[in-house]
Amino acid sequence: MDEATRRLTDLIAADRGAMAILCTLRDLKLNDWAIGAGFVRNRVWDAVSGHRTPTVPGDTDVLYYDAGDLRPETETTLEARLRAVMPDVPPWSVTNQARMHTENGDRPYTSTTDALWFWLETPTCVAVRLERDETITVLAPHGLDDLFGLHVRPTPNGRTRIEAYRARIQAKNWPARWPGVSIEM
Repeated sequence: MDEATRRLTDLIAADRGAMAILCTLRDLKLNDWAIGAGFVRNRVWDAVSGHRTPTVPGDTDVLYYDAGDLRPETETTLEARLRAVMPDVPPWSVTNQARMHTENGDRPYTSTTDALWFWLETPTCVAVRLERDETITVLAPHGLDDLFGLHVRPTPNGRTRIEAYRARIQAKNWPARWPGVSIEM
């Protein structure tokens, strides 16, 4: 395990709230699942920036990959189950990555990690999963350097969809919360 991956797994493992969420998700027994976006990014940026008060994400992005069940109703059912078990977690957003390529206009994804590759900005396309043996797996198709460096830049797909990337950057306004964040436009 490289230093950045260890740093991330240590940060998540030390966060009791994050671990409770990961345990709950693991108990769902979803195929190729992970939790990412603000769940990971906000924790890292808060730690790097020295914030004592955690930044609550706007939603809680749970990803999984199940080509055998592409029904959106399954995702809705999972969100309801998670709300019932953990109602204080920011809104649950559960998406089967086996069907998301159609909404995003991409080629079919082959896994959750492959789907993350298509996200628009590098520090957001990082996700984690708690394994049965209590280890944390990190999915980071574009690496962790930008995440820990507070640097936002478009992924290859973000460059292709630059207007969507720019709109997202403007809407998120990350430097307002984390002044050290640098953004490549």
